[in-house]
Amino acid sequence: MFVCPSAEHPYSHLIDTLKDGRIKFFNPQKLNDPRYDKLPLSIRILLEAAVRNCDGFYTKKEDVQNLLDWQQQQNKAEVPFSPARILLQDFTGIPAMVDLAAMRDAVAKHGVDPSLVNPKCPTDLIVDHSLQIDYSKWSLKNQEMELIRNKERLQFFKWCSKAFKNVNVVPPDVGAVHQVNMEYLSRVVQVCDGFIYPDSVVGTDSHTTMINGLGILGWGVGGIESEAVMLGQPVSLTLPQVVGCKLVGNINPLTTSIDIVLGITKHLRQAGIAGKFVEFFGPGVSQLSAPDRTTIANMCPEYNATVSFFPVDQVTLKPNLKYSYMKAVKLFRSYEDPSEDPEYSEVIEINLSSMVPYVSGPKRPQDRVAVSNMKEDFQSCLDEKVGFKGFHISKEKQETRIPFLHCGQEYQLAHGSVVIAAVISCTNNCNPSVMLTAGLLAKKAVEAGLVVKPYIRTSLAPGSGMVTHYLSTSGVLPYFSQLGFEVIGYGCATCVGNTAPLPEGVVDAIKQGDLVACGVLSGNRHFEGRLCDCVRANYLASPPLVVAYAIAGTVGIDFEKEPLGVTSEGKEVYLHDIWPSREEVQQIEEDTVISSIFKDLRGRMEKGNTFWNNIDCPDSVLFPWDHKSTYIRSPCFFSKLSKEVPPPQSIECAHALLFLGDKVTTDHISPAGSIARVSAAAKYLLSKRLTPREFNSYGARRGNDAVMTRGTFASIKLQNRFIGKSGPKTLHIPSGQTLDVFEAAERYQRDGIPLIILAGKDYGSGNSRDWVAKGPYLLGVRAVIAESFEKLHKNQLVGMGIMPLEFLPGQNADSLELSGKERFTIVLPDSLSPRQQLTVKVGQQAVDTELRGQSHTA
Repeated sequence: MFVCPSAEHPYSHLIDTLKDGRIKFFNPQKLNDPRYDKLPLSIRILLEAAVRNCDGFYTKKEDVQNLLDWQQQQNKAEVPFSPARILLQDFTGIPAMVDLAAMRDAVAKHGVDPSLVNPKCPTDLIVDHSLQIDYSKWSLKNQEMELIRNKERLQFFKWCSKAFKNVNVVPPDVGAVHQVNMEYLSRVVQVCDGFIYPDSVVGTDSHTTMINGLGILGWGVGGIESEAVMLGQPVSLTLPQVVGCKLVGNINPLTTSIDIVLGITKHLRQAGIAGKFVEFFGPGVSQLSAPDRTTIANMCPEYNATVSFFPVDQVTLKPNLKYSYMKAVKLFRSYEDPSEDPEYSEVIEINLSSMVPYVSGPKRPQDRVAVSNMKEDFQSCLDEKVGFKGFHISKEKQETRIPFLHCGQEYQLAHGSVVIAAVISCTNNCNPSVMLTAGLLAKKAVEAGLVVKPYIRTSLAPGSGMVTHYLSTSGVLPYFSQLGFEVIGYGCATCVGNTAPLPEGVVDAIKQGDLVACGVLSGNRHFEGRLCDCVRANYLASPPLVVAYAIAGTVGIDFEKEPLGVTSEGKEVYLHDIWPSREEVQQIEEDTVISSIFKDLRGRMEKGNTFWNNIDCPDSVLFPWDHKSTYIRSPCFFSKLSKEVPPPQSIECAHALLFLGDKVTTDHISPAGSIARVSAAAKYLLSKRLTPREFNSYGARRGNDAVMTRGTFASIKLQNRFIGKSGPKTLHIPSGQTLDVFEAAERYQRDGIPLIILAGKDYGSGNSRDWVAKGPYLLGVRAVIAESFEKLHKNQLVGMGIMPLEFLPGQNADSLELSGKERFTIVLPDSLSPRQQLTVKVGQQAVDTELRGQSHTA
């Protein structure tokens, strides 16, 4: 978001100009405050946004001072953050855009020009419905079916692209939302109205955090928060603690990017950094490529951090105008210069040289084995009793060698012989370096005269056509082929046993010697016997190690001491002789892969697709709602919109709609899957003359409040204490009838009775969805009284005007002997503040008791 400064801007004196004399920027260094240079760079971005957007209303000078005083205010002060842009994904974005369209209707009724209703913050909406489908390959009949199924939603999106300013709609078949964000929308810095400032983003996609690997601050938010930001309200967050993750040491030559990512993730998971920012620094960072960094940043939900931030350096930004700006405001850094290191809440040091390559096996994916210990570990597996790792092969049989014929030539099999080797990239798509490493290893192996024994069942299963494309463009695909790794397809293959049968001679030899033969693959599943019933030992390995073990022909090898193979001239070749350097891989990755991906994505954006281009849409300021539509409907949120903000209203004599226990998730509150045929939503759709085959999913119908309200608390897993069994039912207390939750709420609203919900611990945990708050609001719920809330969901409830109230510590519904059938009255004072204590009066017959809750409304 960007606020164009005026002469009255409180920080207009900080405006500076780049050397070109045309581009201006707010320079926090002109504050002349020594604390700025000590701030983590992620906090400097929050500070710059606060300075630039300081309007005295949403963002105050006090907020700027709190950010400058981060060392003292961390984990205490609430600060606003106005991101540079918003990212909306299809299903999570459509409710926001429907609300915006309905808002135009509401303001028009008050005589306000509806065309003035536009997002204040630049908004990118990625149409990502179904799978990523190449519609050009569809039959005409299938295209027509897809058009009919999604026509209303796609027409609405196309109208949005024309009707709203500041909205960019990316059509289907361009790419997945996080891919488009990374490879097309990201700018590192933004330029608007002659001002330059750091790029930043909040998004409704769970992979939004990936962007922090490029030095762009961003994280995921719910739909309600994104709507608020669209309309100019900043995100509010508690000033976070920032954990500095210092990377030192040199990466082991055989260690792949995946080894590094998983190693760092393991360290951080054990560090207890939930809810904190992680910022990387130290000389080791320079060894990580941009894809390495984005992969690590994408993993931050695994260790519960808010973001994993890599400040901009020479890897992510080359010298240009943007570079000059980032240097001027000290947002560009050299990781090798410790004098640039900021002060952190705490520092965790990770030595990259401790990251060693691993494989997993021989029976379970969780049993990791360092490659350097592989030979010894396999021997111990032969010795151990049959169990999770052991095969219990007697000593006298461990040296068994079984000769067999294959294609007229004699070979031998032994315990540990590799008979299946599968390079699978489905688990490595986000980081192409490991596939390129495997390809370069194959190239060098062929050039050194090494071969793979022809009886080994080798295969190459790229996760997408793009993987095949960059392997071909980089010139390594033919070398895969020369070693026997031919492309077999793009679906699930060796992982699930979909592989060609082993040669009869191999199978007979294994059975004759009762051999523990091995499979090596770079997938994610390998339980015993899964690849082939006669292959007992199976190992997960990185793609290059799959190639290496295939060439060696056995897992019983010490790569450091034993040659990988011997050429026809008798020359011994070791793995380190042909293993490509990280610099070599990164150079090809930058020259071939990244440029190819960007070129392909730009082409898709510029060309569009016929499917999208042929969709007709209205050409009007107001959206022409179709009252017969079951996909897009004007919601009733704005039907009572007034120019003045009404004061908070007390809740009198409310009934409990639901009496819930612990761990009520967002899936319980607002299911996202298919619409059950006996649900309230199904009854509504049947009344519109739709057949069950036409129901589609709740996700696809998020633009219809009638469906989504009926889908609220429609989970078959909902445990309601009023009912005593799971299901989307509740007790209508006045009548004593058991009804669908929606039907009961409808009766309460018809009788003018407000509603509350009673719950236990961790109410609202799980994935963020705007309907988990919108749905209860439309059911008539005014407050939720629980032992504790998931923080994001608590904010969503507040955004919809539902009070999240917590029992006092040590209290709950049981300790207060609540049956849930009482009447509840919550008297609100004239003003509310966070953590304010409120009195909830509970009346049952002639008995009054008091229940004190903790209000988190603002």
